Amino acid sequence: MLYSFLAFLGGIALFLYGMQLMGDGLQKAAGAKLQKILEVMTGVLPLAILLGAVVTAVLQASGATTVMTVGLVNAGLLTLKQGFGIIMGANIGTTMTAQLIAFKLSNYITILIFVGFLIQLLAKRNRSKYLGQVMLGFGILMLGMDMMGKAVMPLREYQGFVDFISSFSNNPILGIGIGVVMTVLIQSSSATIGILIAMAGQGLIPLEGAIPVLLGDNIGTCVTAVLASLRANATAKRVALAHVMFNVIGSIIFVIFMSWFIKLVLLVSPSEDIARQIANAHTAFNIINTLIFMPFVGLFIKFIERMLPATGEIISLRPEYLDKSMLNTPSIALSLAVKEVVRMGNLARKNVGLGMETLKTYDEDKIKYVLEHEPVVDALETDITCYLTEMSQVPMSADLSARHTALLHACNDLERIGDHGETLAKKGRKIYEDDVKFSEEAREELDKLSQMVMLASGRALEALEKNDKVIAAEAVELCRDVKHYQKEIRKNHIVRLNEKRCDPIAGFVMLELLINMKRVSDHSKNIAQIVLGTF
Repeated sequence: MLYSFLAFLGGIALFLYGMQLMGDGLQKAAGAKLQKILEVMTGVLPLAILLGAVVTAVLQASGATTVMTVGLVNAGLLTLKQGFGIIMGANIGTTMTAQLIAFKLSNYITILIFVGFLIQLLAKRNRSKYLGQVMLGFGILMLGMDMMGKAVMPLREYQGFVDFISSFSNNPILGIGIGVVMTVLIQSSSATIGILIAMAGQGLIPLEGAIPVLLGDNIGTCVTAVLASLRANATAKRVALAHVMFNVIGSIIFVIFMSWFIKLVLLVSPSEDIARQIANAHTAFNIINTLIFMPFVGLFIKFIERMLPATGEIISLRPEYLDKSMLNTPSIALSLAVKEVVRMGNLARKNVGLGMETLKTYDEDKIKYVLEHEPVVDALETDITCYLTEMSQVPMSADLSARHTALLHACNDLERIGDHGETLAKKGRKIYEDDVKFSEEAREELDKLSQMVMLASGRALEALEKNDKVIAAEAVELCRDVKHYQKEIRKNHIVRLNEKRCDPIAGFVMLELLINMKRVSDHSKNIAQIVLGTF
């Protein structure tokens, strides 16, 4: 009995390792491209579902697709509706593994492993190596399935176990619970289906008992999306909740109509092939459940939004104001670009402000906010630059052309300000981790300089927004004040070092912080001078 149990665990390990090899090989070959396709081509719900199914079938991992989707939603590149569409498709795509498992390939396992290993070893091109890895992974997966099937064979003689498994037919809630627990523990819905097929192949579980476990498997696989959304924004959390509710509601519906569903599965499956029946039940559940939900997606999304109200700020990587249809009207297009540049500038300034606040009082949440939102500034800089470059193809007046050029320069300076915000946040974490101690005088000087930098950058951005030379001139003076005070702090700092009132390590960190704050001021001065026409 112990040997069989260990053989069963070994079979699961081989199955999971084979799945990982297959998934890694396929992701290396196409993962980045598939992520870009998801981002661009999900505007229509049926297309989002189709793409979710195809991407998951290719990657051989619904977890990879759901994590990818949660990430894209969290970044603001996908809406909740688009994300949910991909999730529904991922549920369909993941059934491809069960369909492959259901083929009788036991006699070809060693050939698959040998050929896959040979291709991976001898292939010159990466794509061929990835193909070998996929074939090797599938062979190992099937070897694990074969081991699991042989390991559970003795269980047919244990009446208590047979009775317990048989109870799933009469108590589907128990079967669903077992399916949820198995999938959460193993972290693979395909592995749960593989175990079901292995047990069914030994006559341990009928189709009527396998379907409830299969339904629980679909609920358990949602844990991946839930874990991926824990540190994400409200919209990403709603995607994870939608995934859970989609499978829970679907399972309830199918339990109610279980007898009809079993008849449908038997109708479309070979009568003597229990493996194919389970695989078809898995596919049929996810396809039918998706078809049921499709007409009510709008209402379902509203239901999810009411269940999980938005809290906190949701910032999109996508531009909010840029409109390419306005490019032929340069005056309007330029005003939209100004709005987007100002939005980008406010995000960059917020990152700088939070980064400097962490120098005074350590706050991990503020640091994480800066690190998560710095890519937003980078993405906006790229989009705005592309928009302004396209605008340059259209004839403009001298005034508009000057403003256009100024925005291009300002965009670059604001992106650099955002970079310094990230650097300051990282330094704040490093100061905390290394337990760097500043003197009280140094802390007061840093605090005052921080306020001066924020005031100067704010006035510079306001001057850019209003195209106001008076405010711009004021911003230039504020930036000069920052420069002078920064020099004064450096002198004071050297005195403290000489008098040994300041720790040398803290002194070195202090110099780095002064450089970063001054550079934020320098870029702010550049923006103000752009408005003055003296850049």
